[in-house]
Amino acid sequence: MNGCADMKPHTRFTVTFEDADPGDVGLLGGKGAGLARMSQRGLRVPAGYVISTEACRHYLRTGAMPDGLADEVFAQLDVMAKRSGKTFGGGPVPLLLSVRSGAPVSMPGMMDTILNLGLDRDSAVALAEATGDTRFMADLVVRFHAMYGEIVLGAFADVLDTEDLLATVSPSDDPGAAYDRVWTACARALEEDGDQSVPQDPREQLLGAVEAVFRSWNTRRARTYREFHGIPHDMGTAVVVQAMVFGNLSDDSGSGVVFTRDPATGEPGIFGEYLARSQGEDVVAGIRTPHPVRKALPPAVLAELERACAELEREHGDVLDIEYTVERSTLYFLQVRSAKRTPEAAVRIAADFLAEGTVAPAKALAPVGLDQVRQVQRPGFDAAELERARAEGRVLTTGIGACPGQVSGVVVLDADRAKERGDAGEPVILARQVTSPADLHGMIAARGVLTATGGSTSHAAVVARALGKACVVGAADIRVDTGSRTLVIGERVLAEGEEISLDGGSGEVFTGGFATTAPAAASGALSSLLSAARRAAGCAVFSRVTLPGDVEPALAAGAGGLVTAVDDVLATSGHLDALVRELLERRDVGSVRLDFVADAVAREFTPLLAAAGDVEVGVRAIDFVADDSREHLQQTALTTQYPQLAVPLGLPELVEAQIEGLGRAIRDSGSRGRVHLALRHVSDPAEAAALRALRPDGPATLSVGAYLTSPRAVYNCAGIAAESDVLWLEVRFLQAAMFGIAPRELLTAQPLDGYMRRGMLGTDPRTGVDPSLDPLLAQVAAQAADHPACRLGMRLSGAVSEQVVARLYELGVRRFAVDADEVGPLSLALGKAAAKTG
Repeated sequence: MNGCADMKPHTRFTVTFEDADPGDVGLLGGKGAGLARMSQRGLRVPAGYVISTEACRHYLRTGAMPDGLADEVFAQLDVMAKRSGKTFGGGPVPLLLSVRSGAPVSMPGMMDTILNLGLDRDSAVALAEATGDTRFMADLVVRFHAMYGEIVLGAFADVLDTEDLLATVSPSDDPGAAYDRVWTACARALEEDGDQSVPQDPREQLLGAVEAVFRSWNTRRARTYREFHGIPHDMGTAVVVQAMVFGNLSDDSGSGVVFTRDPATGEPGIFGEYLARSQGEDVVAGIRTPHPVRKALPPAVLAELERACAELEREHGDVLDIEYTVERSTLYFLQVRSAKRTPEAAVRIAADFLAEGTVAPAKALAPVGLDQVRQVQRPGFDAAELERARAEGRVLTTGIGACPGQVSGVVVLDADRAKERGDAGEPVILARQVTSPADLHGMIAARGVLTATGGSTSHAAVVARALGKACVVGAADIRVDTGSRTLVIGERVLAEGEEISLDGGSGEVFTGGFATTAPAAASGALSSLLSAARRAAGCAVFSRVTLPGDVEPALAAGAGGLVTAVDDVLATSGHLDALVRELLERRDVGSVRLDFVADAVAREFTPLLAAAGDVEVGVRAIDFVADDSREHLQQTALTTQYPQLAVPLGLPELVEAQIEGLGRAIRDSGSRGRVHLALRHVSDPAEAAALRALRPDGPATLSVGAYLTSPRAVYNCAGIAAESDVLWLEVRFLQAAMFGIAPRELLTAQPLDGYMRRGMLGTDPRTGVDPSLDPLLAQVAAQAADHPACRLGMRLSGAVSEQVVARLYELGVRRFAVDADEVGPLSLALGKAAAKTG
């Protein structure tokens, strides 16, 4: 290597594998960085160099190659040829090339590759003579034409009849005559398709291939992939130019892909495939069936591959996807990258890494996404079956997804039958034109709820969320005919008892049932992983619960505390509807029976607190102006008749009734844990002081505090904290206030998905911390630290955002409350945040 130092060309846009910095993925792309790392650690990697992403970005901006790039490309090629003792475009030993894309972020299958580049008559004949196999040479000519024609010239992929062309060539044929015949046939087919042909000059071929890879960055499939995965469009791709090795050369040659662990299950040990007499594209294309790598590879090659896989995994601290070629029993490495994996595998792999102690916690946790935890912990429809159902037209209608969950069951049209069949163990979907408090027992017994009318704040939506039931509302195409016991959807008529399925996230309603994927938590891997994350974070995690039966699953999921709301608890028992009726039927506040409220709170909270035992429980007081309960609580009518309900302490007697009921529930349940009642929308220290004055004297079994929901509340945080035992900052409310939109919109896909696609907002308020919000969060954290007697927590409703959690953890927040399904994702996000800061 040192003797060749004078051969190095002056470079700006290119760098060899040996000279590259493997850490500079942004410039080299993932493929180039991986090849540089493997080359520099002594693995057998065919020689090559990288054209940087900077060159691609220049091309995308200007539509032309950068000045001097062609000179660099050929200068690097000359160095490769001299070092290898091969000749590009001639013999006696020809140098052929692969030209491959390599973006900084993995985009498997989205961009373009050209193999066997550099063939002209001289090099083809020399190759046939060097290998003693004319048919092998002809196979490369046909493959090269097919790839170059499709990718560079834009010809249709099936324009060449490969089998017929190769059938005319045998290994012992005259190389020159065979080349002329095959090249001419390929050229004629391409010219008929698009009036273009592959250049005879190998150097012209190379420049055309490089430009085609640059262009492939902006193909429709590549842009769609980036948009789906949130990858910036301005990164560009690097281009890897590398010497070919030939897996299709002989019986002791082949190619394959191997993973350092099973990407489907996470099981340790290499897992992959090998296909003899093949190039890498054959394995990917699926036109031939490969064989398991452990059975197909010769023992010596397998042992070398296993050693290299183990070393690379230790070095990367991640499960890897490795492409390799065997040429005449010699193993070559062509690519290494982080392996795509199923959610189940991701969880097991991270848990195993932590248990083995071979990977730092931050690196072990990093590849696991919050959505993967969600998928593992909650059974859902089989993804492939779901896609087939959509393609086959099984979608009956689409309403509003009001509560996530994917469930199948027989359709039942009234609450009594739903309870009867549900209690008998039958999976039931309760379908109603609209639900009312009279349907509550049926909703509890059902797996899911479907309504024709109502929105995301309707009775069905609010109660379903409190119960944790999958729910689709506002499916306007359906009509529930209780007379004929049928569900009519357009021209479709379903009899009661037929099976349907709901997706409470997308709002889709399907005919028939679906197989569901079972949660992998039973394996212990998820529990182990999340326990490790929680230990690293050292945070108090509270789970939302509504019924006594919710407590045990919440604690088993890792929650150390519980939060609930008086209105949610009373809604599931029908008492909230009774209270709303009571208020609307009376003419003045003085005639409202508030002792009814105290009795209802005591009755419903006693079993809940008994189930909670010695765990801390936070209770949110009734919020009659809750944004996500507008329809259910008949807010317009209520606040018109009782305008004092629009402010937190406008009706202090109602707050007193809740305090009295909770006090009785604490006593009757024998609760040993701390219980607090917090009032929403408090924004002034005077309100906090008035709330504290309502708390009964004596032992501090019940403490009080506030839910902060506005910028003014943050401004007055210090004064409110001085008068409170506990504070919860509702991040969704505060973020919504900064954007001037309703908080409920942060829990739905639309309209914000469309708004973000149009580039109308610099921050997605559902997942990011807006710059306008960040100083407010910092202010709350700092002022709460000055009042250690007041416990500060962050209430995160809806899907937890890793970015938001990381920022809150960085600010010193250590108490969080989330919806029940989000305890696991929150635990992972906190563990990641702790690992980064630690």
